[in-house]
Amino acid sequence: MKLPELKNYENRIIGEINIDKREPIYMPYPENMSDDLKGYLKSLGIEKIYSHQYEMFERAIRGENVIITTSTASGKTLSFLLPVAESILKDKTNRALFIYPTKALAHDQFRNFTSILEYFGEDRIQCGIYDGDTPPNERTRIRKNANIILTNPEMINSAFLPNHSIYGFNHIFSRLKYIVIDELHVYRGAFGSHMANVIRRLNRICRYYKSNPQFLFSSATIANPVELAENIGGKKFSHIYRDGSMGSQKTIYIWQPPFVRDTEYRKTPEEEASDFVPDLVQSGRRFITFCKSRREVEVVLKEARDRLSNIEGMPSLSRDLSDRISGYRGGYTPTERKEIEKRLSQGLINGVIATNALELGIDIGSLEIAISCGFPGTKASFWQQVGRAGRKGDGAVGILILDVSPLDQYIAINGDYLVKTGVENAVIDKDNLFIQLAHVRAAAAELPLSLDDASIFPDIGEIIPVLIKAGELKNDGGVFTWIGKDFPAGDFNLRNISSNIYKVINKQNGTMLTEMDEYQAFHEVYPKAIYIHDGMQYLVESLDLTNRIAQVIPVDMNYFTVPFNEVSVGILREFKNKKICRSGVTFGDVNIKESVPAYKMIQFHNRQNLGFEPIVENLFTQLETEGMWYLIPDDVDAVINSYTQFNYYNGIKHALLTCARMRTMATAEDIGGTVFNTVEKEGEVKRAFVILYDLYPGGLGFTEKAFEFAEDILNDAINLVKNCRCHDGCPACVGDYHLDKKLVLWSLEGMLKEREITFKVKEKSPEVVFIEEKICDFEELPDKWEDFIAFLNKKSETFVQFFSTISGVSISGDILVLNVNGSFFREWIMESANKSKIENIIKRYVNIPKGFKIDVCAKEVDDIKDKIMRRYDDLTK
Repeated sequence: MKLPELKNYENRIIGEINIDKREPIYMPYPENMSDDLKGYLKSLGIEKIYSHQYEMFERAIRGENVIITTSTASGKTLSFLLPVAESILKDKTNRALFIYPTKALAHDQFRNFTSILEYFGEDRIQCGIYDGDTPPNERTRIRKNANIILTNPEMINSAFLPNHSIYGFNHIFSRLKYIVIDELHVYRGAFGSHMANVIRRLNRICRYYKSNPQFLFSSATIANPVELAENIGGKKFSHIYRDGSMGSQKTIYIWQPPFVRDTEYRKTPEEEASDFVPDLVQSGRRFITFCKSRREVEVVLKEARDRLSNIEGMPSLSRDLSDRISGYRGGYTPTERKEIEKRLSQGLINGVIATNALELGIDIGSLEIAISCGFPGTKASFWQQVGRAGRKGDGAVGILILDVSPLDQYIAINGDYLVKTGVENAVIDKDNLFIQLAHVRAAAAELPLSLDDASIFPDIGEIIPVLIKAGELKNDGGVFTWIGKDFPAGDFNLRNISSNIYKVINKQNGTMLTEMDEYQAFHEVYPKAIYIHDGMQYLVESLDLTNRIAQVIPVDMNYFTVPFNEVSVGILREFKNKKICRSGVTFGDVNIKESVPAYKMIQFHNRQNLGFEPIVENLFTQLETEGMWYLIPDDVDAVINSYTQFNYYNGIKHALLTCARMRTMATAEDIGGTVFNTVEKEGEVKRAFVILYDLYPGGLGFTEKAFEFAEDILNDAINLVKNCRCHDGCPACVGDYHLDKKLVLWSLEGMLKEREITFKVKEKSPEVVFIEEKICDFEELPDKWEDFIAFLNKKSETFVQFFSTISGVSISGDILVLNVNGSFFREWIMESANKSKIENIIKRYVNIPKGFKIDVCAKEVDDIKDKIMRRYDDLTK
C-alpha cells in the first residue's frame, strides 16, 4: 500500500519492508464437535473454521494445556470459545475463567460473547464481567449462574482467592474446567512474576476443591511462549503457531528524522509525528500513532490539533479539523477511553495518539496506518503496534519513526533486524523472594500451609519461620495457620505500582480529571507543572502530600513541563564482587531514592528550552532492590571532575546501561542507572561508581545476570561509543549532544587500561538552539510577508495573531521595519521582552544578517485618541 502523504517526506524514508498477503487456511468442523455448536457457527455464516481454531479445539478436547501465538485479529477468541462452549453445553454447571490484563480489554472482548449468548439463551450459557466496577447484584448473579466469567488478575488476587470459601466462590472453584489467559506476553517482569504466583495460589485452591482446570493461553509472538506459559501456568503446554487466518499485505517504512539545519541534532519522532498526523487527517486516513510516554502523547496531540485548527485553503466554517483526533493513555477515565474507542471504531474520528495501552486487542475498527514514534523496545511490542492496522484483511502501512537511541539507529543501518532475527524472550522470576513472600502470606490466609506447599513455593522453609516470628503464623500440629491481619493480599500491587493514589482535581468546577500513583504524581503534577489531559492544559496550583490531591486550573500556555530527576544510592549489602582490569564490579542489595527537585519548560512546536524552575516540595520515592556497580579508577575520576560544564559520568552511565539492557534483554522499565560516590572510612578516600539497578522492589534478576557479563558489557560500551557514526557525541552513544564522546570513550577504556589524553575536549554550548528550516532570506521577507505569516500559522507559533495585524514590512540595512497603526503600538512592541520574542521568532525562520534587529514605523490614526477619550468620559459619567 503506497501513501501519497509520504511524498513530502520522501527524504526521510530510508528503508521499506514488504510483507505479502497471507491466504487463509480453512478446515471443516471437527468431527467431535456437537451439532449444537455447529449450528451456532452456521448461524454466523461460518461454514469452515481457520486451521488454528480447528487445532485448538482438538487439543483442548484431548485435555491439553495450549498456548497459541497466531497474529493479531486471527480469531483467537473463537479458538478459546469453541472448546469452552462445548464443555458447558455438555454440563451447564461447568465454569470457565477468562482473565484479561486490563478491565478495558475484558469489556471490549465481552462483545465477542454476545452472539453465542443470544443463540443459546441464558438457560444454557450465561456470562458476565466480574471486576471492580461490577454492581453487587450482578456479582451475585455471576457467582451463582455464570458459566463464563471475564475478569482480571487483580480480582483473582484480591476477591476470588481470599474469599474462596464464601459468597459462592467455592461453587466456581469446584466446577472450574478452563482458565483462559489472553495477551500472555504482557505478563513479563514484575507483573508476570506476580501473575505466576497468583496462578500458583489458584491451582492450590482448585486442588482443595478437587478440580483440575485446563489452561488455554494466547500470546503475541515472543521467543519463548511455551516457557512463559509453563512458568505462569505451572503445567506442561503444547504450542499452536501455524496461523490459518488471512493476513494483510503490509508495507513498513523506516523513517529517519532529518538533522536540524547545520547541526548534528536530529528532530525527535514526536516532532515529526506532529507534522505528519495533520496530513493524514486532511486526507481522511484512519490511523493510530504510538508514543512511549503519557506526556509525549499529550504533546503530539496538542501540536497536531493546533495545526489542524489552522488549515489553509479551506472554508472558514469547516477548516477546523482538530476534533478528528484524540489521545488515548493511562490516566483517562474508563468512560473517556470507552468513548474514544467507540468514536474510533465508528469512524467519528480519524485517529488516536496513544501509549502502548492500545497494543492490546481492543477493537478499534479497521485502520490503515500504524505509526511508532521510536522503536518501542522489543520486536514483540513493535509487531503488536504494526498489527493494529489492516486487521480486517485490507492492505496496511506501518511507519517506524526512528529515535536517536542506539537500537533505533542500529535499525537505520540494519532494517532486516525487524524481520530476520528472532523476537525477544519474555523474562519473569516467579521465585523472586520479595514476590514469593507476598504470595506465601496471601496463601496462608486462604488455606493453612502444609508440607505439600513446599512444592509450590521453593523458599517456604525460610519464609515460615519469619512469619511465625512476626506473629502472623502459628503451628497447629504440623500445619501453619494464619493469625495475622485479615487481608494480606491487599498488601502488594501486582503491577509494581504505588498504593498511594493521588487525585487530580479541576479547581474550577471540582471534577476529578484522573487518578495516578505517587511516582506518576511526583513526575506529572508537581506544583506549577503543566498537566495535559486530552490536549487540554492545566496548571498545577498545589500538591497536597497529606490528602494526596493535586489542584489544577485550566490554562492556555505555549509550553509544557519536564521534570528533573536526582537519584541517591545507599548500599545495604554486598553479595559478590570481581576484578575487571583497573576497575571492579560488585553485586548486592541497594536502596534507591529518586527525587524531583526541579523542572524545565519546553515551548510547543519548536521545543525551545524556556528555562528552569526549582520545586520547593520534597518529592521523592524509595526503592529497595538489587544492583551492580562499577568502580571508576581514580585517574579517570580526576579527569572527569576537571570538566565541570557537563557531567561526563552520565555518558559513561548511558553507554553501560544501554549495553546491560541489550545483554539481559531488558527494557528501560527493567533497569535504571546513576552515578554515586562513597568515602572509605580508612583514609577518607573518595571513590566513584556507576550503578545499574533493577527497577522492581527486591530485584528481578536483571542486574544479577548483568553481573555475570560485567566485562562483556564494558567492552560493548566501548564499541558502542567508538563505532557510533556521529562526529562528536549524540544521544545514541553517550546520551547527550553536549558531551564530547572522545572523553567518554577515553574514560571507558581507562577502566581497562591506563591511557594518556592525546586530544582536546570539544567545548559545546550548554543549550542546544534548534534551528528550523528557513522560509526565506532576510531580503525576501517584504515580498514574502504573507507567506511568512501562513508559515507561522502552520507552526502555531507564538504571536502569530500579532504578526497578522502588521500591514507590511520594509528593510533598512540590517533592520526590519514593522508597519503598524498608532504610536502606542510602537512603544508596546519595542518593550524589551516583546521585542526580544519577536526578533527570536524571525531569527528562527528567516536567514537574517549578523546585526539584525527590528524597528517600528507607526502610522498615526487621525483624531482616534481624542474620540476614545470623549467616549470614555461619556461612559464614566
